[in-house]
Amino acid sequence: MHWADVIALELQRRGGSHRIATGISPSGHIHLGNLREMVTADAIRRALLDAGGEAEIVYIADDFDPLRKRYPFLPQKYEEYVGMPLCRIPDPDGCHESYSEHFLEPFLESLEILGIPVEIKRACQMYSEGLYEEKIRIALQKRDEIARIVAEVTGRELEEDWYPFMPLCEKCGRINSTKVVGFDDDWIYYECKCGHGGRASYRGGGKLTWRVDWAARWKILRITCEPFGKDHAAAGGSYDTGKRISKEIFNYEPPYPVPYEWVHLKGVGAMKSSKGIVIPVREMIEIIPPEIVRYVTIRVKPERHIEFDPSAGLLDIIDEFEEKVKEGDRSVELSFVSDVVYSAIPFRHLVVVGQIAKWDVDKVIEILGRTGYKIDETAKQDVERRVVYAKRWLEKYAPERMKFEIADEVTSEFSEDEKKFLKEYSERLEEDMTPEEIHSLVYDVARSLNIKPSKAFQTIYKAILNKTYGPRAGYFIKSLGIGWVKERFRQCYEKD
Repeated sequence: MHWADVIALELQRRGGSHRIATGISPSGHIHLGNLREMVTADAIRRALLDAGGEAEIVYIADDFDPLRKRYPFLPQKYEEYVGMPLCRIPDPDGCHESYSEHFLEPFLESLEILGIPVEIKRACQMYSEGLYEEKIRIALQKRDEIARIVAEVTGRELEEDWYPFMPLCEKCGRINSTKVVGFDDDWIYYECKCGHGGRASYRGGGKLTWRVDWAARWKILRITCEPFGKDHAAAGGSYDTGKRISKEIFNYEPPYPVPYEWVHLKGVGAMKSSKGIVIPVREMIEIIPPEIVRYVTIRVKPERHIEFDPSAGLLDIIDEFEEKVKEGDRSVELSFVSDVVYSAIPFRHLVVVGQIAKWDVDKVIEILGRTGYKIDETAKQDVERRVVYAKRWLEKYAPERMKFEIADEVTSEFSEDEKKFLKEYSERLEEDMTPEEIHSLVYDVARSLNIKPSKAFQTIYKAILNKTYGPRAGYFIKSLGIGWVKERFRQCYEKD
């Protein structure tokens, strides 16, 4: 069984409809590593629906969290906003009403394109609307019990004057520099490092500390399942603390946990907005089809880390996806966003043919027909959709060795052996040959002239591209047209 179906089966055993929580702090570009949480949740949702269950996803934007530091991508001015809630900080580019919305909006647009329906909850609104009010009162009243749970789970003793609440200072606007000094039925009293002392409302006047906030929201939003990063799943971590607070303080059964590993950018490390190690989700869905973006996560069990290579490694993943489309694989089924058509034409081949055709779609289709692909309405629709992604991927992430341009004029120099090869190869090249026969002919001619096959292939690329490497020769030559290739080779072997 697919991992999503296994989780769905366990959730069904627990009964009822399910609300799957996801939560990401919009403190910077929401990247492919963050997206793993959303895609994991959606795979579980779809598996539940396929099994006849009921499920929905709740996305909590943690926009009431403070800006923890001035990240490398922010101007110097943002030093003064450190400690303030993200929802109350200005957009660095001035195009949204707040810092958090600047990063949140493109991410939410991406979720729509990826076919992930979510109920959106903004933490800032949840607090100001009073959704947390009852839980704040309970947490303050039971602070000693919460402190005991934290000590027992983590081994960390909290200060005697600790409270599970961070008031929002009405003077400096910070939420991480205040300390609760008392509370009554109407107000929470605090002192701030800025020197101000005041009172905070139970509605929007601050927020619960993280571990308590997490447990509180489970009950507020009736969460039954939640994927989360491996850091929260560590022994004595946030989940271990949260599940006890949930049961013992808020009297709520904690959600079924789905810990997941990090997404690493190959050769760089785990993706982190704070360090600028990111591929923004919005960028990714413009470069490769949405089903491939989903498949990157769905193909791997959550507990395994993903080493993501947007260059040649991504092509290997796409090759794998295309092969599994034919097999009716469950990971593929859970990856498709809509009823898009897939033909037998590999993405890898579209990258080559697109360059030959200079990205003219009609020319691409004509070349594909010439190289043996069946071009019906399904194939045309598929090519028209995916060739756009092929072009974008080539421009952004393709290895330099995959990029080429047909030379208008041959500037390469050829030895006598190379000229002999081009002449004999041209004479034996025929219009009705298949790409495989064209490729094999290179070895046959090289053998008859006693030259190395590698030298023969280099000669072909020199004649067409003015460099010593290029795409697989058989399909390349067939795509260019046998007549055109024979004429180009003639120009080379007759060259003085």
